[in-house]
Amino acid sequence: MSDPAAAESTGDDAPAAAESGSDGRGDGEILLRVTDLVKRFGGLVATDHASFTVERGTITGLIGPNGAGKSTLFNLISGFYEPDSGRVEVGGADVTDLAPHEVADHGLVRTFQTPRKLEGMTVREAMLVGPQSQPGESFVKLFTAPGEVARAERKNLADAERILEEFEIDHLATQPATDISGGQMKLVELARAMLAEPEILLLDEPAAGVNPTLRNKLAEQIRRLNEAGTTFLLIEHDMEFVMGLSDPVIVLDRGSVLMEGTPEEVQSDDRVIDAYLGGSP
Repeated sequence: MSDPAAAESTGDDAPAAAESGSDGRGDGEILLRVTDLVKRFGGLVATDHASFTVERGTITGLIGPNGAGKSTLFNLISGFYEPDSGRVEVGGADVTDLAPHEVADHGLVRTFQTPRKLEGMTVREAMLVGPQSQPGESFVKLFTAPGEVARAERKNLADAERILEEFEIDHLATQPATDISGGQMKLVELARAMLAEPEILLLDEPAAGVNPTLRNKLAEQIRRLNEAGTTFLLIEHDMEFVMGLSDPVIVLDRGSVLMEGTPEEVQSDDRVIDAYLGGSP
């Protein structure tokens, strides 16, 4: 839900935030808190004192017209950009100045609008890039703790096989990652992100470029994972997709939070209609 600062920055009285998740399961615990984030690129203010919160157990949508600053905000939250000012907290811990892998260690993982296809890897091998803090990444442990490394690798492989089966894409396991479709790659990236066991997963336009059948499958998987305990914050231009999944929905315009509410409140709000139809620079 939005912080008071978000309403003050717009000068509007935003509707009260939804108190629950996509099916009434939000428990009021703040898992992600974004406070007064500012990011400038030269003379362009891409993020302008953006403030909002995400409750544990929700699927929270983040929408806005082109140029609203959504991707910049994701990059700030996940550690890929450093803010000029402001603060990001995950589970109460300040992660503002941490690198992406350190933010992930606090339970926040993200996907990208265009998944990176890993050359020379099968889908199964690409999945194994997902787990965090693998002991086999340590050159020292390869020699001093080979048993620990082997146990971790067996566990990661078993987890990858299990998740591929849960996502109903285990038939792709031995295919080259570069040979599958864009929609299948979106499913693989979502599955791979779950290997990191995130508490909150940021999805950057998961439905972009995906055919209707795979889009529906993505939505089913997001609901299933949410019901199992994963919190989501997602950017999406497909209004049917985001409105069907998310509650609450946060609207970003010109780098600031314009309003927040239920899908119904957002779709009927004059400010939102004006932002989309009037256009943002």
